[in-house]
Amino acid sequence: MPITSGTTRRAALPVLVAAALSLTACSGGGGTSSSDGGGKALVIDTSFNLKTADPGRMYEQTGLLIDRALYDTLLSFKGSDVSTPVPALAESFELSKDGKKLTLKLRQDAVFSDGSPVTADDVVFSLDRVRDLKGNPSFLLDGVKVEKTDDRTITLVSAKPNPSLPFILPNPALGILNSKVVKANGGAASPGDKAEKYLNGQSAGSGPYMLESFNAATPVVLKANPKYWGATKPVYKRVVLRNVQSQTQKLNVQRGDSQIAVDLTADQAQGIGGGTQTVKGASANVFFLLTNRNPSVSKITSNPRFAEAVSKGVDYAGLLELAGEGSVQAAGIVPSMINGSLPAGQAPKRDVAGAKAALAAGGITNPRVKLEFPSDFTLNGLSFQPLAERIQANLKEVGITVDLAPAPIATALESYRDGKEEMGLWWWSPDYPDASNYLAFLPGGLIGERAGWKKGADKALEDAGAKAASTIGDDRFAQYHQIQTQLNARGPIVPLMQPSQRLVTAGSLTGLAVNPVWTFEIAALGSK
Repeated sequence: MPITSGTTRRAALPVLVAAALSLTACSGGGGTSSSDGGGKALVIDTSFNLKTADPGRMYEQTGLLIDRALYDTLLSFKGSDVSTPVPALAESFELSKDGKKLTLKLRQDAVFSDGSPVTADDVVFSLDRVRDLKGNPSFLLDGVKVEKTDDRTITLVSAKPNPSLPFILPNPALGILNSKVVKANGGAASPGDKAEKYLNGQSAGSGPYMLESFNAATPVVLKANPKYWGATKPVYKRVVLRNVQSQTQKLNVQRGDSQIAVDLTADQAQGIGGGTQTVKGASANVFFLLTNRNPSVSKITSNPRFAEAVSKGVDYAGLLELAGEGSVQAAGIVPSMINGSLPAGQAPKRDVAGAKAALAAGGITNPRVKLEFPSDFTLNGLSFQPLAERIQANLKEVGITVDLAPAPIATALESYRDGKEEMGLWWWSPDYPDASNYLAFLPGGLIGERAGWKKGADKALEDAGAKAASTIGDDRFAQYHQIQTQLNARGPIVPLMQPSQRLVTAGSLTGLAVNPVWTFEIAALGSK
């Protein structure tokens, strides 16, 4: 999707899924012959969110999935676990005590698909290019200077403490390019770079796959890299990614025409059969309600007691019923699979009497507000309309009249981004799996501003956010707990839930570990 609610800095939101997922067999058994290894193609059906294969310009869901297979990064995550970055092209890394300098030692055995070695010069060029292209992923390295210390050592220096940097580096947008090849084809670490056309025709990475053909509409074809340096070679020699709507995805995986269906709704995945397997769990997308604190937008919602009444008036269990199996209530704004999330036991609970008392304490009588949301967009298979209707009914029970105002997403986004919504139903999907990304919800932050919560509105909370952003070590996660507790108590945002995410695969497929950054790793897939 070429839009975003989470941030204006990127073109789309990656699909993010819980680290703890269940793989359950449906009826039947066995797979189709086309899913076997040994040179045959693996077919993946998904609804394309894709503009380019160039890592420096790519920040869309399908692009992250593809570039993960084409380009190795300095650091990575193991399987579904995003709690601890692990070495990849860098064999070791160390963050300085002040959090401003990340030192990485480059491994010596990694080679690009043409057989040339991956060097420190390639790393510096690749990261500088992402930052200086000023494309969608450039913000990942804002304020970061990349330096070559020696032939095997790279340092990333930040002007401010940057403890989230090791969690950012695994992003496929920061994949390392063969600098000599890219420069020979118009590449440069500047907005004048002209290498995108070349990189949409063939890849220049060290990953387990190479780009055979690219089409932003459909299909994209990958081929195994015969010179891949990693210990585990890809099982499938060829991978075909097709742009397919969800209902057709279901039919294809049932009859064995594909091995993975990425975008099925809960209803479509229910009892799918056909010898398939279903991976399901909570995504890292967080639905939330915005209540605007700007009095010029709304004299009703700008009263802090109104947000309290909304928080206590929502029937969270009812929303989870709509979202389907695998969905979970959001205890805070940081999703459950990211370090620093609040324990489930601290999630707000419905309290109709308490909601009415909050309205009375704020002197709010017979409030009537408008709730805006996108009418033509679904997230994890969920339409916003039934959620908004359920919220409308919930709040009516506490004395709040909600007028629903659905609009095409382009129209709704404009009002949301301009901070003009009285109330809004939206979502946030993290740019990287670290709690610091959610400081955007504090006063003066990206979402804080959209909620009319200006810098200086809550100095204690702002100071706590600044401290957490610069704290090194596990102590910072306790700080994020405290920040979210305070946000829940007096902020204008009401976290609602993390919807379920599900993938359906052939019964013979193995090695699927769904990851919050790149959805899943193509090169890890095999067949039994």
